[in-house]
Amino acid sequence: MNNDFMNDSDLEIAEKLAEEEAGIHRKPHGWSAHVIPTIAVIWSLFQLSIAKWVTLSSTYTRAIHLAFALLIVFLNYPAFKKSRFGLTMLSASDRIPLIDWILAGMASWSALYLLIHYESISNRIGQPIFMDIVAGSILLILLLEAARRVIGPALPIIALAFTGYAFLGPHMPDLIAFKGTSLNRYIGQMTMSTEGIYGVPLDVSAKIVFLFVLFGAMLERAGGGHYFIRMALSLLGGFKGGPAKAAILGSGLTGMVSGSSIANIVTTGTFTIPMMKKVGYPPTKAAAIEVAASTDGQLAPPIMGAAAFIIAEYVNVPYVEVVKAAIVPAFASYAALFYISHIEACKLGLKGLPRKELPPFFATLISGIHFLLPLSFLIYELVVMRHSPELAAFNAIWIMAIIMLVQEPVKAYIRKEPLVPALVTGVKNIVAALAMGGRNMVAVALATAAAGIIVGVVALGLGGLITQIIDVISMGNIYLMLVITALASLLIGMGLPTTATYIVMASLTAPAIVTIGGAQDFIVPLMSAHLFCFYFGILADDTPPVGLAAYAAAAIAKAPPIQTGIQGFMYDIRTAILPFMFIFNSDLILHNVTSWPQGILIFVMACMGNFAFASATQGWFIVRNKKWEIPLFLAATFILMRPDQIASWLGMAQDQRYWTYLIGLALLGALMISQKKRRPDEAPLQTA
Repeated sequence: MNNDFMNDSDLEIAEKLAEEEAGIHRKPHGWSAHVIPTIAVIWSLFQLSIAKWVTLSSTYTRAIHLAFALLIVFLNYPAFKKSRFGLTMLSASDRIPLIDWILAGMASWSALYLLIHYESISNRIGQPIFMDIVAGSILLILLLEAARRVIGPALPIIALAFTGYAFLGPHMPDLIAFKGTSLNRYIGQMTMSTEGIYGVPLDVSAKIVFLFVLFGAMLERAGGGHYFIRMALSLLGGFKGGPAKAAILGSGLTGMVSGSSIANIVTTGTFTIPMMKKVGYPPTKAAAIEVAASTDGQLAPPIMGAAAFIIAEYVNVPYVEVVKAAIVPAFASYAALFYISHIEACKLGLKGLPRKELPPFFATLISGIHFLLPLSFLIYELVVMRHSPELAAFNAIWIMAIIMLVQEPVKAYIRKEPLVPALVTGVKNIVAALAMGGRNMVAVALATAAAGIIVGVVALGLGGLITQIIDVISMGNIYLMLVITALASLLIGMGLPTTATYIVMASLTAPAIVTIGGAQDFIVPLMSAHLFCFYFGILADDTPPVGLAAYAAAAIAKAPPIQTGIQGFMYDIRTAILPFMFIFNSDLILHNVTSWPQGILIFVMACMGNFAFASATQGWFIVRNKKWEIPLFLAATFILMRPDQIASWLGMAQDQRYWTYLIGLALLGALMISQKKRRPDEAPLQTA
């Protein structure tokens, strides 16, 4: 089925995107072809061993984790995509040049320097010797170069700007003047302590994120991603605009474990985008729906683009509390995207796919029901047993490995084929998944390590100063400050992975949001501030003109990437209002909410509020909106999202705030009645 709607060009684009997302950038020949996969497999085995069997100091773990990542980067990523300065070795993709072997060795040695000399460095904290300075400088330079190769120039440039500020602070204008630092203190902070490169983000990457990424790689290698999209198609493909709804469901399920919007698009978009075009969606809208669905996959617990675990460390709460806080906004956002896809289908007068072209539901469900076992077990361990994320992921990986080992022999037995070759295939799939997990982790490890430079500069004493600067720029206005933070997150996030954007913005603005909010008598939970930064970091993935996710989807749909990004962002506006709402209404992140009925009521009303906002921004409810109806939809949105504020204006007690939901529902009901009367007079727009 996967090739039914795709031509050779589509497949070529999809395969290229899949290879890049899987971290395959060089394909050397001969014995060197096995070097990078072998290192990646060893890295995965190391991470599995420290999760269960081997006990190492946290600092040792971080150093080894970073050394593996740097080693793979310089061996796997050419310095440039195209030849520069007449030197073909800088862009060689069919071999590993000598210079990259040397850089790989130097980078891994400099990362391990802290581990090798840990005892002597511990005895001279704050007093680095000449060799410490040399090793630290090499690490900083090669880390930034590695980040440039993997992530792009944005993060290294920001890190260099902060580094320059650390040294030039005394010479800055009074508003942003900083006492500055010395070279010894800077190198010591960044490379010889746990407040710089080897900080909390890298620790979370090494201990937790790797295991979840490995689990996602194993699930994908075993065929889980393909299974999820077939299930979504079998359920929703026959409804109005069915392929779009299937794309949203499939991307949500895949995004729960992939943690990457581009990986999500590569996995699901190659199936859903051609089918959306087949039923009548224009290429740009087909790609944009996939972009919005895949981007929002990072909002969905349990992984949330790796940031969930870093949020838990920064806010100092159990991981389950992060999941609890994220669950209502995430699923309300997805519900609104389903609604938007329905609106688009109504506008275009579209239908679903014929049932005969869709996979049968029960046969599809049974064919891959074993994929639900490790996922269910993972959620059970995290939510019910309250095991640590690393232990839960480790146990789920073992179940996944057993499934991968057994499923091929079972298929062979059913087809009456030899079992031994099938068993060998299962083993090869496990090894390939271990290699894929290592390759996929490179970007996350480099992002967390390089972002640690920015966090380290802030820890040098800039924290309080940054709060003052933001306070002055926003003129002490919490609303203006939130808009500035949102725009800065979108701007910075255009060139950074979601995790790096979150780390940078949370380090700079999360404490300021809480402080400035408190000064204006708004009690902003720290969790709300961190989720605010995280949400806008995610939205940067489809924000023009960069929007990497939009480029990936546009390539599959043969659509203009800029227009795809703009359309995807228009779909994602319904997600952009949620952070502003939960900053002031902490009910939306279930803060101090312990009752199931109360939580369900909040979720349903959040969905209704998001539906109202989607109708306002998309210009359609039951029929096309009149101009005077748009303010009414926005008013319903505010009432359903901010019952606390409405109750305050009406002089009601805060424990009676939920009664104001009736006002918002009544307003939506009135709009529904009004538009139903116009339905016969306004036919759907036929522009398929």
